Amino acid sequence: MKRTRVLAIVAAGTAMASVLAACSGGSTDGGQDGSDGPVTVSIMEFQQTRIDGVKKLIPGFEAAMKAQGKDIKVKLVADVLTDDQFKTKVTQQLIAKQAPDLIDIGDSLVPGWAGAGYLAPIDDYLKNWDGWKHYYPQIKKAMVRQDGKIYALVHDTGVQNLFYRKDQLTQFGINTTQPTTWDDLISRLEQIKQKTGGTPIVIPAGTAWGGSTWTEGFQPILGGTDKNYYSLQTGKWDLRSPGFAAVFNLYYDLYSKGLLPVQDLENPNPWEPTKYVKFPAGTIQVSAQGTSGWKFDWGPEGKAPIKDLNEKVDTWQYPGLRSGDSPFGWSGLGFGYGMPAASPHKAAAMLLAEYLSTGEPLADQLVTSGAASPRDDLNSVKPYADEPKLLQAGKDLSSSVYVPTGDGADQVAQAVAAATELIINGKADGAQAYEAFVKNAKDILGPDLVKE
Repeated sequence: MKRTRVLAIVAAGTAMASVLAACSGGSTDGGQDGSDGPVTVSIMEFQQTRIDGVKKLIPGFEAAMKAQGKDIKVKLVADVLTDDQFKTKVTQQLIAKQAPDLIDIGDSLVPGWAGAGYLAPIDDYLKNWDGWKHYYPQIKKAMVRQDGKIYALVHDTGVQNLFYRKDQLTQFGINTTQPTTWDDLISRLEQIKQKTGGTPIVIPAGTAWGGSTWTEGFQPILGGTDKNYYSLQTGKWDLRSPGFAAVFNLYYDLYSKGLLPVQDLENPNPWEPTKYVKFPAGTIQVSAQGTSGWKFDWGPEGKAPIKDLNEKVDTWQYPGLRSGDSPFGWSGLGFGYGMPAASPHKAAAMLLAEYLSTGEPLADQLVTSGAASPRDDLNSVKPYADEPKLLQAGKDLSSSVYVPTGDGADQVAQAVAAATELIINGKADGAQAYEAFVKNAKDILGPDLVKE
């Protein structure tokens, strides 16, 4: 489904020199944990595409370390798992202090594992690593957890936008320029509905989407209009922060105007009829989606390829929701390399993380995973340099927003899904759904996580 590119095992000339230089700056502590070797560090990947990508890069890392006088070998722990299986298995390994030395972790898992003391902070390594200065400031800020420390080195990211069928809107004579407000966008959606009789936009809603109703639907809109709903300093959720009510009202507007594909949203796998059937067919014209959609959803080897994708599909930023709000993209931290606190090979593991997060090795992985670079120095590095949509996503990061959260995110996601379910079932308007959300969220979060 996902393409990979064969990377030369041992790079030569200037390419190898640049990677060697980038990886030699920081993760050293005099070899106290075997960073000079001989040592074998283990790295875990649980998605087949990432497994294939890292496997091809390991010989290059070992050669780079040998050139620096370090005898470091890598053991790839390849275990294809679902997200839930991965979370369960690695949590058990972390508790037992038997986890691999480096783990490729989705960002949503980092706060919980870091808070439990399972992961080691990596700040001391990063401050001495030359590559750290190339990370976008907002990405650096987003990696910081509640205790002020960083626990995973993000190596891929993306921007959540509204993908739209440019070909369809052009055919209908509907404006395709960036909508500045949701009222502007809703007016265009109503024009589409008048011409097609269909439901023109899909945004995750309801319980069938699971946590994605929050992470891919509600939260991106919320974050662009309200950045104060969670405090890293106190670790508390402000359920009365005004953005919540505004977003529930938006969901109700979309529902009441017949713009959401309600029947599809209640499907056990709602992404299939919407993103994999109707958007490719052009019968849904707008879809909330992240950068990876260019590859994994609608690309030539994706779930539902769209022929001539780049000509037929384009992206908008999210419009402003309330008066004074500006269009924006929503950043996602994607995956990052974390080290278990119990690992005996932290410095060597960090050298591997830095190598994989630098230059051509990083460019290769970004193209394989359909992700944008968290760094500002990848635009001229092939094969990333040959991917215009990924490059555009990287540019969009400069105006994107992201609100880091901590404990309670899963519970808030559950409460948002239940409340939006009330809307799409016709059982509540926006205000009623919001009040149901507040009551439910308070109950499942508990008093320690809620701002009074």
